[in-house]
Amino acid sequence: MKTNKLGNTDLQLTNIGLGTWAIGGPWEYGWGPQDDSQAVQSILRALELGVNWIDTAPVYGCGHAEELIGKALKQTRFKPYIATKCGTDCDKNKKKLGNILAREHILSQCKKSLKRMGIDQIDLYQMHWPQPDKDIEQGWETMAECVEKGWVRHIGVSNFSIEQMERLKGIHPIASLQPPYSMLARETEWQLLEYCAQHNIGVVAYSPLKRGLLTGKFSHEYMQKIPADDHRKKSPEFTEPLFSIYLDVVEKLKPIASRNGRTPAQLAIAWVLRRPEVTAAIVGARKPSQIEETAEASNFEINSEDLHEINELLERCHEQIQKAQKQNI
Repeated sequence: MKTNKLGNTDLQLTNIGLGTWAIGGPWEYGWGPQDDSQAVQSILRALELGVNWIDTAPVYGCGHAEELIGKALKQTRFKPYIATKCGTDCDKNKKKLGNILAREHILSQCKKSLKRMGIDQIDLYQMHWPQPDKDIEQGWETMAECVEKGWVRHIGVSNFSIEQMERLKGIHPIASLQPPYSMLARETEWQLLEYCAQHNIGVVAYSPLKRGLLTGKFSHEYMQKIPADDHRKKSPEFTEPLFSIYLDVVEKLKPIASRNGRTPAQLAIAWVLRRPEVTAAIVGARKPSQIEETAEASNFEINSEDLHEINELLERCHEQIQKAQKQNI
Protein backbone atom coordinates (compact mmCIF):
# COMPACT_ATOMS: atom_id res chain seq x y z
CA MET A 1 0.00 0.00 0.00
CA LYS A 2 1.37 3.42 -0.94
CA THR A 3 2.50 5.79 1.79
CA ASN A 4 2.98 9.55 1.83
CA LYS A 5 4.65 11.90 4.30
CA LEU A 6 2.11 13.99 6.18
CA GLY A 7 3.01 17.65 5.72
CA ASN A 8 5.76 18.86 8.04
CA THR A 9 5.62 15.75 10.26
CA ASP A 10 7.56 12.50 10.42
CA LEU A 11 4.39 10.45 9.86
CA GLN A 12 4.35 8.22 6.78
CA LEU A 13 0.64 7.52 6.22
CA THR A 14 -0.81 4.95 3.88
CA ASN A 15 -2.82 6.80 1.26
CA ILE A 16 -5.91 5.02 2.55
CA GLY A 17 -6.88 5.65 6.18
CA LEU A 18 -9.71 3.94 8.05
CA GLY A 19 -12.54 6.26 9.09
CA THR A 20 -14.71 5.35 12.09
CA TRP A 21 -17.65 7.76 11.95
CA ALA A 22 -20.13 5.04 10.97
CA ILE A 23 -19.00 2.31 13.37
CA GLY A 24 -19.76 4.50 16.39
CA GLY A 25 -23.36 3.33 16.25
CA PRO A 26 -26.51 5.35 16.98
CA TRP A 27 -26.30 9.02 17.94
CA GLU A 28 -27.69 12.22 16.45
CA TYR A 29 -25.51 11.90 13.33
CA GLY A 30 -25.25 8.13 13.33
CA TRP A 31 -25.64 5.67 10.47
CA GLY A 32 -28.22 3.39 12.06
CA PRO A 33 -27.58 0.20 14.08
CA GLN A 34 -24.02 -1.15 14.06
CA ASP A 35 -22.71 -4.56 15.09
CA ASP A 36 -19.76 -3.97 17.43
CA SER A 37 -18.09 -7.26 16.56
CA GLN A 38 -18.24 -6.38 12.85
CA ALA A 39 -16.81 -2.97 13.66
CA VAL A 40 -13.82 -4.42 15.52
CA GLN A 41 -13.24 -6.97 12.75
CA SER A 42 -13.29 -4.14 10.21
CA ILE A 43 -10.53 -2.35 12.10
CA LEU A 44 -8.44 -5.51 12.36
CA ARG A 45 -8.98 -6.34 8.68
CA ALA A 46 -7.87 -2.86 7.66
CA LEU A 47 -4.62 -3.34 9.57
CA GLU A 48 -4.11 -6.77 7.99
CA LEU A 49 -4.47 -5.19 4.56
CA GLY A 50 -1.73 -2.69 5.35
CA VAL A 51 -3.72 0.40 6.37
CA ASN A 52 -1.47 2.06 8.96
CA TRP A 53 -3.68 4.76 10.42
CA ILE A 54 -7.15 5.23 11.87
CA ASP A 55 -9.16 8.45 12.00
CA THR A 56 -11.78 8.94 14.69
CA ALA A 57 -13.38 11.55 16.98
CA PRO A 58 -14.91 11.54 20.47
CA VAL A 59 -18.25 12.60 18.99
CA TYR A 60 -18.52 9.48 16.79
CA GLY A 61 -21.05 7.43 18.69
CA CYS A 62 -20.39 9.68 21.67
CA GLY A 63 -17.10 7.98 22.52
CA HIS A 64 -18.07 4.51 21.30
CA ALA A 65 -15.94 4.56 18.14
CA GLU A 66 -12.85 5.30 20.23
CA GLU A 67 -13.79 2.50 22.62
CA LEU A 68 -14.04 0.05 19.71
CA ILE A 69 -10.61 1.14 18.49
CA GLY A 70 -9.30 0.41 21.97
CA LYS A 71 -10.80 -3.11 21.84
CA ALA A 72 -9.27 -3.74 18.42
CA LEU A 73 -5.83 -2.54 19.47
CA LYS A 74 -5.81 -5.09 22.29
CA GLN A 75 -6.20 -7.83 19.68
CA THR A 76 -3.25 -6.90 17.47
CA ARG A 77 0.48 -6.39 17.85
CA PHE A 78 0.51 -3.83 15.07
CA LYS A 79 0.21 -0.29 16.38
CA PRO A 80 -1.29 2.05 13.77
CA TYR A 81 -1.08 5.80 13.83
CA ILE A 82 -4.12 7.23 15.62
CA ALA A 83 -5.77 10.47 14.55
CA THR A 84 -8.62 11.84 16.61
CA LYS A 85 -10.23 15.22 17.18
CA CYS A 86 -11.40 17.71 19.78
CA GLY A 87 -13.91 20.49 20.23
CA THR A 88 -17.10 18.56 19.44
CA ASP A 89 -18.85 16.38 22.01
CA CYS A 90 -22.21 14.79 22.91
CA ASP A 91 -24.66 15.35 25.72
CA LYS A 92 -26.16 12.52 27.78
CA ASN A 93 -28.94 12.06 25.21
CA LYS A 94 -26.42 11.43 22.41
CA LYS A 95 -27.13 14.79 20.86
CA LYS A 96 -24.29 16.82 19.42
CA LEU A 97 -23.27 19.66 21.72
CA GLY A 98 -22.23 22.99 20.35
CA ASN A 99 -18.51 23.11 19.61
CA ILE A 100 -16.44 23.98 22.67
CA LEU A 101 -12.83 25.15 22.34
CA ALA A 102 -12.25 26.19 25.94
CA ARG A 103 -8.92 25.04 27.41
CA GLU A 104 -10.32 22.80 30.13
CA HIS A 105 -12.72 21.13 27.73
CA ILE A 106 -9.98 20.22 25.24
CA LEU A 107 -7.62 18.98 27.95
CA SER A 108 -10.42 16.82 29.35
CA GLN A 109 -11.35 15.49 25.91
CA CYS A 110 -7.76 14.58 25.14
CA LYS A 111 -7.35 12.59 28.35
CA LYS A 112 -10.66 10.79 27.77
CA SER A 113 -9.67 9.87 24.20
CA LEU A 114 -6.36 8.43 25.39
CA LYS A 115 -8.15 6.38 28.04
CA ARG A 116 -10.88 5.08 25.72
CA MET A 117 -8.35 3.87 23.16
CA GLY A 118 -5.84 2.63 25.72
CA ILE A 119 -2.94 4.52 24.19
CA ASP A 120 -0.23 6.77 25.62
CA GLN A 121 -0.08 9.29 22.80
CA ILE A 122 -2.24 10.54 19.92
CA ASP A 123 -0.29 10.82 16.68
CA LEU A 124 -2.50 13.49 15.10
CA TYR A 125 -4.91 15.63 17.13
CA GLN A 126 -7.30 17.72 15.04
CA MET A 127 -9.65 20.60 15.79
CA HIS A 128 -12.88 19.12 14.45
CA TRP A 129 -14.62 22.38 13.51
CA PRO A 130 -13.49 26.03 13.62
CA GLN A 131 -16.42 26.88 15.88
CA PRO A 132 -16.86 29.14 17.70
CA ASP A 133 -14.65 31.05 15.32
CA LYS A 134 -13.62 33.56 18.01
CA ASP A 135 -12.13 30.73 20.10
CA ILE A 136 -9.97 28.93 17.56
CA GLU A 137 -6.76 30.57 18.78
CA GLN A 138 -7.52 29.51 22.36
CA GLY A 139 -8.29 25.99 21.22
CA TRP A 140 -5.11 25.80 19.12
CA GLU A 141 -2.97 27.02 22.01
CA THR A 142 -4.46 24.28 24.18
CA MET A 143 -3.77 21.65 21.53
CA ALA A 144 -0.16 22.86 21.41
CA GLU A 145 -0.12 22.44 25.18
CA CYS A 146 -1.16 18.81 24.67
CA VAL A 147 1.92 18.40 22.48
CA GLU A 148 4.11 19.90 25.22
CA LYS A 149 2.60 17.50 27.75
CA GLY A 150 3.50 14.55 25.51
CA TRP A 151 -0.12 13.51 25.03
CA VAL A 152 -0.04 14.38 21.33
CA ARG A 153 2.63 14.24 18.60
CA HIS A 154 1.20 16.58 15.95
CA ILE A 155 -1.84 18.83 15.62
CA GLY A 156 -4.02 19.62 12.63
CA VAL A 157 -7.34 21.15 11.66
CA SER A 158 -10.55 19.99 10.02
CA ASN A 159 -13.09 21.96 7.97
CA PHE A 160 -10.95 25.14 8.13
CA SER A 161 -10.67 28.00 5.66
CA ILE A 162 -7.39 29.54 4.52
CA GLU A 163 -8.10 32.65 6.60
CA GLN A 164 -8.59 30.57 9.72
CA MET A 165 -5.38 28.61 9.16
CA GLU A 166 -3.52 31.89 8.68
CA ARG A 167 -4.59 32.91 12.19
CA LEU A 168 -3.11 29.75 13.72
CA LYS A 169 0.17 29.14 11.94
CA GLY A 170 2.12 31.61 14.09
CA ILE A 171 1.07 29.82 17.28
CA HIS A 172 2.10 26.28 16.31
CA PRO A 173 2.78 24.52 12.98
CA ILE A 174 -0.30 23.05 11.27
CA ALA A 175 0.43 19.42 10.40
CA SER A 176 -2.69 18.76 8.37
CA LEU A 177 -6.05 19.84 7.06
CA GLN A 178 -8.98 17.42 6.91
CA PRO A 179 -11.49 18.74 4.34
CA PRO A 180 -14.44 17.06 2.62
CA TYR A 181 -13.34 16.14 -0.90
CA SER A 182 -14.93 13.91 -3.50
CA MET A 183 -16.16 13.88 -7.09
CA LEU A 184 -19.37 15.42 -5.76
CA ALA A 185 -17.76 17.96 -3.41
CA ARG A 186 -14.92 19.79 -5.17
CA GLU A 187 -14.74 23.09 -3.29
CA THR A 188 -11.42 22.05 -1.75
CA GLU A 189 -9.84 22.33 -5.20
CA TRP A 190 -10.51 26.03 -5.51
CA GLN A 191 -7.75 27.32 -3.22
CA LEU A 192 -7.26 25.04 -0.22
CA LEU A 193 -5.14 22.37 -1.92
CA GLU A 194 -2.74 24.93 -3.36
CA TYR A 195 -2.44 26.70 -0.01
CA CYS A 196 -1.65 23.44 1.79
CA ALA A 197 1.00 22.53 -0.78
CA GLN A 198 2.64 25.96 -0.42
CA HIS A 199 2.73 25.71 3.38
CA ASN A 200 3.67 22.02 3.65
CA ILE A 201 0.35 21.09 5.27
CA GLY A 202 -0.79 17.52 4.73
CA VAL A 203 -4.28 16.92 3.33
CA VAL A 204 -6.36 13.98 4.57
CA ALA A 205 -9.61 14.05 2.61
CA TYR A 206 -12.78 12.81 4.26
CA SER A 207 -15.96 11.49 2.61
CA PRO A 208 -14.29 10.57 -0.71
CA LEU A 209 -17.33 8.37 -1.33
CA LYS A 210 -19.80 11.12 -0.39
CA ARG A 211 -21.22 9.04 2.47
CA GLY A 212 -21.75 6.03 0.23
CA LEU A 213 -23.28 7.74 -2.80
CA LEU A 214 -20.26 6.95 -4.97
CA THR A 215 -20.16 3.24 -4.13
CA GLY A 216 -22.67 2.42 -6.84
CA LYS A 217 -24.93 0.66 -4.35
CA PHE A 218 -27.54 3.38 -3.97
CA SER A 219 -30.89 3.56 -5.70
CA HIS A 220 -34.30 4.93 -4.76
CA GLU A 221 -35.24 1.43 -3.56
CA TYR A 222 -32.04 1.06 -1.53
CA MET A 223 -32.66 4.43 0.10
CA GLN A 224 -36.05 3.23 1.32
CA LYS A 225 -34.35 0.44 3.28
CA ILE A 226 -32.01 2.73 5.22
CA PRO A 227 -32.89 2.84 8.96
CA ALA A 228 -34.87 5.83 10.18
CA ASP A 229 -32.04 6.85 12.52
CA ASP A 230 -29.49 7.03 9.70
CA HIS A 231 -28.56 10.73 9.42
CA ARG A 232 -28.52 10.46 5.62
CA LYS A 233 -32.31 10.32 5.65
CA LYS A 234 -32.28 14.07 6.36
CA SER A 235 -29.31 15.04 4.22
CA PRO A 236 -29.93 17.21 1.10
CA GLU A 237 -27.67 14.96 -0.98
CA PHE A 238 -29.98 12.02 -0.35
CA THR A 239 -33.21 13.88 -1.15
CA GLU A 240 -34.54 15.36 -4.36
CA PRO A 241 -33.55 16.94 -6.62
CA LEU A 242 -29.90 16.23 -5.79
CA PHE A 243 -30.30 12.51 -5.17
CA SER A 244 -31.45 11.69 -8.71
CA ILE A 245 -28.72 13.86 -10.23
CA TYR A 246 -26.07 12.05 -8.21
CA LEU A 247 -27.48 8.62 -9.05
CA ASP A 248 -27.29 9.49 -12.75
CA VAL A 249 -23.65 10.51 -12.40
CA VAL A 250 -22.76 7.25 -10.67
CA GLU A 251 -24.48 5.22 -13.40
CA LYS A 252 -22.27 6.97 -15.96
CA LEU A 253 -19.17 6.30 -13.84
CA LYS A 254 -19.84 2.56 -13.65
CA PRO A 255 -18.69 1.73 -17.23
CA ILE A 256 -15.44 3.66 -16.66
CA ALA A 257 -14.76 1.68 -13.49
CA SER A 258 -15.75 -1.60 -15.16
CA ARG A 259 -13.40 -1.30 -18.12
CA ASN A 260 -10.55 -0.82 -15.66
CA GLY A 261 -11.60 -3.87 -13.67
CA ARG A 262 -12.55 -1.63 -10.75
CA THR A 263 -15.63 -0.79 -8.71
CA PRO A 264 -17.19 2.70 -8.63
CA ALA A 265 -15.92 3.12 -5.06
CA GLN A 266 -12.34 2.35 -6.08
CA LEU A 267 -12.63 4.78 -9.00
CA ALA A 268 -13.95 7.55 -6.73
CA ILE A 269 -11.15 7.10 -4.19
CA ALA A 270 -8.46 6.97 -6.88
CA TRP A 271 -9.87 10.19 -8.32
CA VAL A 272 -9.33 11.94 -4.96
CA LEU A 273 -5.83 10.47 -4.63
CA ARG A 274 -4.84 11.68 -8.11
CA ARG A 275 -4.09 15.11 -6.64
CA PRO A 276 -0.47 15.32 -5.44
CA GLU A 277 -1.52 17.63 -2.59
CA VAL A 278 -3.65 14.86 -1.05
CA THR A 279 -1.72 12.78 1.47
CA ALA A 280 -4.51 10.26 2.02
CA ALA A 281 -8.23 9.58 1.73
CA ILE A 282 -10.25 8.49 4.76
CA VAL A 283 -12.64 5.64 3.98
CA GLY A 284 -15.15 4.19 6.40
CA ALA A 285 -15.94 0.51 6.84
CA ARG A 286 -18.79 -1.03 8.79
CA LYS A 287 -17.79 -4.58 7.89
CA PRO A 288 -14.53 -6.17 6.69
CA SER A 289 -15.66 -6.62 3.09
CA GLN A 290 -15.96 -2.85 2.68
CA ILE A 291 -12.35 -2.08 3.55
CA GLU A 292 -11.26 -5.08 1.48
CA GLU A 293 -12.82 -3.35 -1.51
CA THR A 294 -11.71 0.23 -0.88
CA ALA A 295 -8.14 -0.61 0.15
CA GLU A 296 -7.59 -1.78 -3.44
CA ALA A 297 -7.77 1.87 -4.56
CA SER A 298 -4.38 2.58 -2.99
CA ASN A 299 -2.43 1.57 -6.09
CA PHE A 300 -4.99 2.43 -8.78
CA GLU A 301 -4.07 5.33 -11.06
CA ILE A 302 -6.67 6.66 -13.50
CA ASN A 303 -5.35 7.13 -17.03
CA SER A 304 -5.56 10.52 -18.73
CA GLU A 305 -8.35 9.56 -21.15
CA ASP A 306 -10.60 8.27 -18.38
CA LEU A 307 -9.77 11.24 -16.20
CA HIS A 308 -10.82 13.61 -18.99
CA GLU A 309 -14.11 11.75 -19.41
CA ILE A 310 -14.77 11.77 -15.67
CA ASN A 311 -14.11 15.48 -15.32
CA GLU A 312 -16.39 16.31 -18.24
CA LEU A 313 -19.09 14.22 -16.59
CA LEU A 314 -18.60 16.03 -13.29
CA GLU A 315 -18.80 19.43 -14.99
CA ARG A 316 -22.18 18.50 -16.48
CA CYS A 317 -23.29 17.31 -13.05
CA HIS A 318 -22.28 20.65 -11.54
CA GLU A 319 -24.31 22.50 -14.18
CA GLN A 320 -27.36 20.33 -13.43
CA ILE A 321 -27.06 21.03 -9.72
CA GLN A 322 -26.81 24.79 -10.27
CA LYS A 323 -29.86 24.68 -12.52
CA ALA A 324 -31.84 22.67 -9.98
CA GLN A 325 -30.87 25.02 -7.18
CA LYS A 326 -31.99 28.06 -9.18
CA GLN A 327 -35.35 26.43 -9.83
CA ASN A 328 -35.83 25.83 -6.12
CA ILE A 329 -35.08 29.43 -5.09
